[in-house]
Amino acid sequence: MAFEHPALPYPQDALSPHISAETMSYHYGKHHAGYVKKLNAYVASNPDLAGKSLESLLRERGGHYNNAAQIWNHTFYWNSMSPSGGGAPTGGIADAIDDAFGSFSDFRDKFSTTAAGQFGSGWGWLVKNASGNLEVIATADAGCPLTDGATPILTCDVWEHAYYVDYRNDRGSYIEAWWNLVNWDFANGNL
Repeated sequence: MAFEHPALPYPQDALSPHISAETMSYHYGKHHAGYVKKLNAYVASNPDLAGKSLESLLRERGGHYNNAAQIWNHTFYWNSMSPSGGGAPTGGIADAIDDAFGSFSDFRDKFSTTAAGQFGSGWGWLVKNASGNLEVIATADAGCPLTDGATPILTCDVWEHAYYVDYRNDRGSYIEAWWNLVNWDFANGNL
């Protein structure tokens, strides 16, 4: 059974003006689709991997890891955003953020600084760590918090392909725009 390129939860132009349809065409349509194609080719040539879930492949950390992690991370990223997202968090995630970081403003600053400060390609994450506490982390390249026993709550992709068409090399402006799209319902569901 081959892995599928999961459908976006909204049309490719739905995140505009913060993320353009052109960026989505490349990011989702080329990069994300490419990871699926490469993982399927790898699994086809390694029959011992056939039938394993994406999460199982992530935890095994073999030669397939980068493509498996990028599929999982990107799918999570698309769901971390919504055309009707943004604003301050509500529900349980709002209380959890206040408890862990003092305020939404302090959390937002910490998350933005961590994501912007990731050297090279990677991801900014809000996770629930193995102790059950909320934490802001960054992972390099295809790093996925699942492999370290953390539960992802939200992510922001800081690979250049996530923002270069719209923001050129200004990662900070992209992260600032990303806050207009944060899907707090998704975060509450992951909490």
